[in-house]
Amino acid sequence: MKPSQPHTTLMGSLLLCASAATLAAQPPTLCVWDAIGAAGPMYEAAKGYALAMQQQGTELSLKAYTDERVAAEDFRVGQCDALLATSMRTRPYNAVAAAVDYVGAATIVRTGAIDMTASYEVGRKAVQLLASPAAAKLAVQGSFELGGIVPAGALYIMVHDRTLFTRGFAGARMPAFDHDKAQAYLIQKAGAQPVSADLINFANKFNNGLVDVIFAPAVVFQPFELGRGIGSKGAVASLPMGLTSMQMVFNRQRFAEGFGEKSRSYWANGYNEALELVRKCELAIPRALWLDLPPEASAQFVLDQAQSRVELGKLGIYNKQGLKIMKRIRCSVNAAAAECSNTAELEW
Repeated sequence: MKPSQPHTTLMGSLLLCASAATLAAQPPTLCVWDAIGAAGPMYEAAKGYALAMQQQGTELSLKAYTDERVAAEDFRVGQCDALLATSMRTRPYNAVAAAVDYVGAATIVRTGAIDMTASYEVGRKAVQLLASPAAAKLAVQGSFELGGIVPAGALYIMVHDRTLFTRGFAGARMPAFDHDKAQAYLIQKAGAQPVSADLINFANKFNNGLVDVIFAPAVVFQPFELGRGIGSKGAVASLPMGLTSMQMVFNRQRFAEGFGEKSRSYWANGYNEALELVRKCELAIPRALWLDLPPEASAQFVLDQAQSRVELGKLGIYNKQGLKIMKRIRCSVNAAAAECSNTAELEW
């Protein structure tokens, strides 16, 4: 005997409700980019984070990616509810937080020399500010929210031939990431030759001589065997392009109210521990490979970076509010800096 139409409708409704309940019960997925994958340090850190969030009432399912592009795309289309990746990929979901990694935005120079301790203090203050309840509005951008920032260290210029630092980078081959407009601008400004690349292959291109220059933090020096690319004639400039970080963003609709503050606080509380690992990696690079630029070159380098930030801000590539925040933090760390007597990056 066939069921009547009302029964059929009721059964269908029950099935739909059961399906929806099953979907709702599934924990949100945090997709994590780690160049090494599930065996890598970033994924290991994410496991500790997931455990801490579980203890605070939020279950998370983790998924590792070795290709950051794929992880970012899965987040964009909703296959991931949260994303932990470089600020280059998370920038569309929180432009203010990305300012921590802007060119020279955290750099402190004193008496003609880079002060990395002070520069990392700028980074720490920025992370702490963005994690504070008072800055909660800055963490939200539409349907997305900042979940935290993990320092990955300064972004150093590494070259095959150290004479590039004296003769200039015009014509030098540099990796160009198609999703990074700021990088494209800087390559063009230097008169360099862009070579299409991504995080999954830029190191191999450098090691195999397909590009002359790369920008990388010390934490990848050994895993990516960058010493092979530097060889006997290359160098690592001691004056960095800026800081680099891993940042977490998430879809607010998939998490309970208040999750973001807990998440940002967790990562901010781990800043010093993460930075300690970064500094160990910097010390592990052989001293003979480091190149210290003369004071006049360092001063000019910092001025050029400031000019680039202003231009990128006017072009809309850099977030102006983020630039303001970073300048105020730099001047709180180094009030004697010449830039602290003018309104550049504060008034637009």
